[in-house]
Amino acid sequence: MQTICISIKVITITVIIKAMNNKKILGFVLGVLFVGILVYILKVGIFSQHPQQSLNNSTASQTSATVKVVAAENFYGDVAKQLGGDHVSVTSILSDPNIDPHEYESDVQNAIAVSQADVVIENGLDYDTWMDKLLSASPNNNRTVIIGGQIAPHPLPDNPHVWYGVDNMPAIASAISDALKKSDPADAATFDANLQTFDNSLNPIQQKIAEIKNKFVGTPVGLTETIYLYQTQAAGLNVLTPLEFEKAIAEGNDPSAADVKTANDQINSRQAKVLIYNSQTVTPITTNLQNEAKQLNIPIVPVSETMLGNKNYQSWMLDQLNNLEQDLTLVVK
Repeated sequence: MQTICISIKVITITVIIKAMNNKKILGFVLGVLFVGILVYILKVGIFSQHPQQSLNNSTASQTSATVKVVAAENFYGDVAKQLGGDHVSVTSILSDPNIDPHEYESDVQNAIAVSQADVVIENGLDYDTWMDKLLSASPNNNRTVIIGGQIAPHPLPDNPHVWYGVDNMPAIASAISDALKKSDPADAATFDANLQTFDNSLNPIQQKIAEIKNKFVGTPVGLTETIYLYQTQAAGLNVLTPLEFEKAIAEGNDPSAADVKTANDQINSRQAKVLIYNSQTVTPITTNLQNEAKQLNIPIVPVSETMLGNKNYQSWMLDQLNNLEQDLTLVVK
């Protein structure tokens, strides 16, 4: 015990010294060390001194019907809540519409939540790499980790936004349901029923996409980044914006001057009938495109990376599609 404590002290001091020159890294390291030491104390210190208390806590956790779920993004958290109902406690880390998900930095509260979770849901595909760091900081063989990007059956190349592919969601929801049943087998029948309800609830979204395709297939549109390609492709819309422009914006980089000129020309010449605009990934370049579209009365359809307001996954997707359909109706005769 003493040897372990000395080792922890040495490692802690060494890591802090190396992180001193970077305040952001230092803050994250201190947070992770705090959670790691807290978990160590809870598992080793307290349990070794009070074996009967340890037994009682273990028994209580086995009989508990509440599964602790931590979702990296609120749309996955919402799906988990729909599937688990009163049998789950869900914490969604990314839920602030004013935050660019690509630039998010985790904190100590996130680390503590992950360390206590029975189920963790992340997107993967290099979209939320901060979650992998949190998981590494608190290893737990009993925790189930679901990676949406690895489960999605229809991912687009170099496009991590798999939740915008509605045909990806049944597989991801099924994996979440399986994880809940693993943690709470007594309520498996409820989880199965809720999964069927969720799958059926996706039908209106698919029907709306088919309706847009039937009315507006081939209509040229502009797109500020790759997030909405899952639905423009399904709806048969013709995205004019250079793909490399979209990918650069999505990855937080500046597009080439040639691609910026092409995107601007497509708006200024009215080739694009609507501009689909990611409201959470905003740069001077995308703001300029938006302003040009406004001046020419080209409809702008805002979409977001995380759910906004008091919505669930289904209403969020359907509302955006309804807005797109309405604006297309205004400009396509």
